[in-house]
Amino acid sequence: MDDAAVLKKRGYVMGGNLGEGSYAKVKSAFSERLKFDVAVKIIDRKKAPSDFLERFLPREIDILARVNHRSIIKTYEIFETSDGKVYIVMELGAQGDLLEFIKTKGALPEDIARKMFRQLCGAIKYCHDNDIVHRDLKCENLLLDREYRIKLSDFGFSKRVVRDEEGKIILSKTFCGSAAYAAPEVLQGIPYEPKIYDIWSLGVILYIMVCGSMPYDDSNIRKMLRLQKEHRVHFPKSKILTVELKDLIYRMLQPDVGRRLRIEDVLTHMWMQPPAKPRADGKEGECSRTLTEHRTASRIDPEPEAKPGPSPAHVEREEAAAEKGKRDEPDFEVTDL
Repeated sequence: MDDAAVLKKRGYVMGGNLGEGSYAKVKSAFSERLKFDVAVKIIDRKKAPSDFLERFLPREIDILARVNHRSIIKTYEIFETSDGKVYIVMELGAQGDLLEFIKTKGALPEDIARKMFRQLCGAIKYCHDNDIVHRDLKCENLLLDREYRIKLSDFGFSKRVVRDEEGKIILSKTFCGSAAYAAPEVLQGIPYEPKIYDIWSLGVILYIMVCGSMPYDDSNIRKMLRLQKEHRVHFPKSKILTVELKDLIYRMLQPDVGRRLRIEDVLTHMWMQPPAKPRADGKEGECSRTLTEHRTASRIDPEPEAKPGPSPAHVEREEAAAEKGKRDEPDFEVTDL
């Protein structure tokens, strides 16, 4: 029985193709029961790799069946046929994904970006509070509903965190996600704390939202890793961004995992609060890459030879200045890449 017949039997009228990979595809469909359009992810077990079937798919199904948050794509039904196909019926992102939206509309004004980013962070806090980590946060996985509200999707690399006897999170060793959104500890191929990894990816997303370009060039992983470890954050010359916004991005893109913000810190950051009169610091920089040039990789190929480097000199200066009470804002470096 083909997909259209299977879906028809379950009360869905199959529509067009929304996306397709080597062993999965996403179709639009009309639900006769719900009376609106939905998205149906169809996974073919016969074509999928064993690692995906044994580890990632069971996790995704388990998490999708449990999560319930207004900023997370709803899952209406999950079923499997005798020929090894899994059907996941989900809420449809009627306005597409955030990456395409920004490519079309350009960088977002801070007030719009703040509203969308708060929706996203609310979804991440919900996940983290329930010990769920996403591990593949990127603009392509943020769908927009008819009112352009953020909907977090694609939990293919998500998992429940595991804790030791003392309640501490056991570090993850599976290096997944997309290189352009990956934290330096992941790019270096070392075990990482997955909740803190999610925060780095959030920083990249916020940068893209307000700058309309990527903060780092993922076509050269070695150079990207060096810039990340040196805690360099460049902003476009054409953008006048508030000090508070730059501060938040800078603190999320912190290479030192001990100093990187947690989701609670992000939500309570001054930029996330309703602003009175935003001010700009007037500093300028250059973005490393346009979104059109950005290549999204489904998996990371970490470089095992890369080793953690010493603390960047400017971070040491940063700490020294903080101790003397002379530093109120992060040092946003402006250099050519």
